[in-house]
Parts: sequence; C-alpha cells; structure tokens
Amino acid sequence: MSDFQKNMFDQIQKKSNINPDDILKVANSVQNADFSNEKTVRNLVRQLAKMANKPISQEKEDKLVESITKNNVPTDINSLSQLFKK
Repeated sequence: MSDFQKNMFDQIQKKSNINPDDILKVANSVQNADFSNEKTVRNLVRQLAKMANKPISQEKEDKLVESITKNNVPTDINSLSQLFKK
C-alpha cells in the first residue's frame, strides 16, 4: 500500500471509525460494479454509512449518488471530505 493510500485510509478511519480492512472488503466486493447504476451506488452508500454507524440524510445520499453516477468524484482527500460535509 502506498503512503498516499495509507494516509487516506488513516484519515477515513479517524473521521468515520471505519476499519481500513472493512473498506478493502467493500472495495473488493464492488470491484466490477457498475457505478453508473443508481441502485448499485445507493446500496454502496447505505452500506458504508451503516459501517460508519452514521445516519445519512436522504438529501446527502442523493447528492453522493448523483456525484458518483455522473463520475464527478473528488480525487483528493480534502475535496472528498468536503463532499461528505455537504
């Protein structure tokens, strides 16, 4: 794992309490998923929210799903963090 990836996982764990191993399990399970499919993305967002034990409003879920399905996902941790704060 690169330093960038380790730092990203450390930041995610600090902010969300999600274990990096759990993230990798989810990532492996959706490796061939169709991220343009709203249902697939919505299920993934809900699964991650449940893992983090964080409720997610319908509005925030909709924004995340829209961003992901339209391939408008931030590539750096600060931008990604801002997306989740909205």
